Amino acid sequence: MHSAGIVLHPRRDSEAAVTAMLDWAANRGIEILGIADEIQRLNCAAVGVTAAELARRSDLLVSLGGDGTMLRAMRLVDGQRAPVLGVNLGKLGFLAEVDVPDLPAALSAIDDHQFTVEPRLAVDAVIGGQTATAFNDVAVVRVPGDGSAVVAVRVSGHEFVSYAADAVIVATPTGSTAYSFSAGGPITSPAVEALLVTPAAPHSAYSRGVVLSVHDTVELDILPTSGRLAVEVDGEVRGYVEPGNRIELRGRPSAARVVRLGMTTFYQRARRKLRLTDSPEIPVTP
Repeated sequence: MHSAGIVLHPRRDSEAAVTAMLDWAANRGIEILGIADEIQRLNCAAVGVTAAELARRSDLLVSLGGDGTMLRAMRLVDGQRAPVLGVNLGKLGFLAEVDVPDLPAALSAIDDHQFTVEPRLAVDAVIGGQTATAFNDVAVVRVPGDGSAVVAVRVSGHEFVSYAADAVIVATPTGSTAYSFSAGGPITSPAVEALLVTPAAPHSAYSRGVVLSVHDTVELDILPTSGRLAVEVDGEVRGYVEPGNRIELRGRPSAARVVRLGMTTFYQRARRKLRLTDSPEIPVTP
């Protein structure tokens, strides 16, 4: 490994994690890179580069923050060779692999090649002629005062199901534990290649979500009775659509890769971090 990049949360204290990265790199002759605007507030020895250079030059990218920082790191390395190691500086940190105290051991495991990489699916959305990429989800969301989201879902050119709801969410398996989950969608292993369509607070007689093949094209048609809708890409508003507009979506497998150290499985993390509980009718086993 010649160089490793760091992606920082804009506000959280990342000094301890950055120091661990620099100590590890100094003993191995590895160059640490960071986005110049982000690292200047730390006054550290990392080399400041542009976001594009960071993705291109890094052999490993380390995300220091929460899930939002991890998603940004995955978008940075979209199509590049570097896998992303998530280090949790936040509260939930569902996508992260380790907490800060475990970072030195994680870096040693990477040195010893005791890790795997897990491919992650992205979804590309064409909105008004512009393409935006999400690793969690794309959602069309009602604007308060402008009426419900009335949306027809077309699959491979054919109308499949329509919803009237507060929002319609198209999520990747990575995003199945985010907005889609809060709207009643299924928890889905990131090993599954599929797109999940989930209505939030549906007003329709049909209120179930659907799971679609990643090989199918998906279109969201905004129907005449819909209000104006915000389009959120990984939680950020990227534009607005109105009745008559269409959003085209396509899943893209293996757009990014994340580091897994084998300390826990996806299912163990989901059960612990989402605090999944069993039915009270099931006896507790010691």
